[in-house]
Amino acid sequence: MIQEQLAFLPEFLPDYRPFPPAKERPAWLALPPRAKHRFLKAGEAALQTPLAPLPLSLWLDFTRTGQRAAWEAAYFSRRARLCALVCAECVEHSGRFLDAIADTVWALCEESAWQLPAHNSYVRDTPQLPLPDTSKPIVELFAAETGALLALTRYLLHDELDTTAPGIAARMERELNARILTPYFTGHFWWMGNGAEAMCNWTSWCSQNVLLTVFLLPTSQEQRCAAVKQAAYSLDCFLKDYGADGCCNEGAQYYRHAGLTLWGCLEILSAVAPQAFCALFHEPKIKNIAEYICNVHVEGPYYLNFGDCSPLAGRCGAREYRFGQAVGSDALQALAAADFRADADPDHLQNPDGSTHINLWYRLITAFAEQELMECAAIPQHLPTVWYPSVGIYAARQGRWVLGAKFGSNGDSHNHNDTGSITVYKDGRPFLIDIGVESYTKKTFSPQRYEIWTMQSAWHNLPTFDGIQQLPGAEYAAREVHTTENSITAELAGAYPPIPGLTTYRRCVSVSEQGITLRDETDYPGTVDLTLLTEQQPAATADGFAVGTLGGIRFDPEKVAAKVTPVPITDPRLRTAWPETIYRITLHFKKSLNVVLY
Repeated sequence: MIQEQLAFLPEFLPDYRPFPPAKERPAWLALPPRAKHRFLKAGEAALQTPLAPLPLSLWLDFTRTGQRAAWEAAYFSRRARLCALVCAECVEHSGRFLDAIADTVWALCEESAWQLPAHNSYVRDTPQLPLPDTSKPIVELFAAETGALLALTRYLLHDELDTTAPGIAARMERELNARILTPYFTGHFWWMGNGAEAMCNWTSWCSQNVLLTVFLLPTSQEQRCAAVKQAAYSLDCFLKDYGADGCCNEGAQYYRHAGLTLWGCLEILSAVAPQAFCALFHEPKIKNIAEYICNVHVEGPYYLNFGDCSPLAGRCGAREYRFGQAVGSDALQALAAADFRADADPDHLQNPDGSTHINLWYRLITAFAEQELMECAAIPQHLPTVWYPSVGIYAARQGRWVLGAKFGSNGDSHNHNDTGSITVYKDGRPFLIDIGVESYTKKTFSPQRYEIWTMQSAWHNLPTFDGIQQLPGAEYAAREVHTTENSITAELAGAYPPIPGLTTYRRCVSVSEQGITLRDETDYPGTVDLTLLTEQQPAATADGFAVGTLGGIRFDPEKVAAKVTPVPITDPRLRTAWPETIYRITLHFKKSLNVVLY
């Protein structure tokens, strides 16, 4: 799709100028007061925050124990500091922040490596090397993010920084050439694409930030042309793994790193070669990718989640709004504008995930779109039913209820063994939940991934057969899936390994204005243990459970034995979405089960 547009590529590719440099004052002075206040407040806080040290012992903590948090906290805090200082200096332009900016730039240039310890390998899905090879830089997610950050810092404040620290701009260029451009142009990293090999959000995410680096630096026309051609190939490799329906198989949280960074790539390409790339925004598949986030939105901050995704996937904002404009989606523009106005932290500075704080381009896109977002009066509207056959994602809404279902396979990127699982919301609050993923460690993306409890089908709203759970892989899938505007039905036995006596497990889930009805039927000769997870505490009633203040779960107590187990939530990542205790209901039944949520 994208490589076809190379036929219209002009000989001259200009600089990418997403915003004027800081010395061009009118545009910066015209920013909304709210944005300028945020930038100055964050910059002043950064002045009081010392540079975090990155000693070798922190890197070795990952090598020795598999723990990622300590290195990443320090690493991301440095980059977040630079973002905050640059934004503040661009707004104020008095020189007050320049020394701290130069200190931070220098510290980043002095780092031995820009990749994370968890990404320190040269071959996909192979063990990480103990230490970085400083003679052979790796371009991965956060090396590319660092490249874009430094390139944009240099572009915005080139003259000011060189006055403060003569020669620092040249130092930045040397590091960017050595660590990003030369490896990109002379090597091949797996995320750049290789024929039929499956891609993930790394492809669009890394490509976006490499393109920013290339077109913000004084690169040659030869380099720019090579970067565009490589990005076009990479993005076609990325797009081949998307269905025509545009569903992100990694979930709403990862849409920001997948579909939305695809917009980032197309935005840059369209800016430097509009005659070649602007037409891509009219492709139905690109519009479907853009609007996916609307269709898995529940209400307020909540999204239907599966796999590693959190239900609190982050509010929409300026990038989603611009994507909506580009593809002509009123729905996406309305959701993005409403979400932005409801967001007390549009720069995501309070997000406990430090990786969300480090992209200077995103912060400035937000500031320069802020007035438009505040003035957009469109009201978000949700489709009553959505079915994404490419991944098996279903969403249906009736009255106070929202039903989500994952009836695809266990072969997705960021997969959990969750085929056939459902999530339910009532009045915009979680009723039946999907826990998500704990803080990343070495084990998270290793052959031992499915030893982690949150990845297992027994910790989703699914059955277990005498302790036997689902297995990972695309072959473990739902079959005979049938959807209507308010129900989904499928055969789930194929999501499990061979189990003596089990040939069928049919699940039908429907939603009405009165609630949710779940019917499971099986020929399994033993007792089935069905898990239902809730955020609010269940209390026993005559015919089931009352679930906090939300509603109830009804079943036949003469045919079903039930147990409730409190589940402590201690992991920091999980605690961003859930209270300190959630609840696991286990329903023990034979042959068939009817459950009503009301």
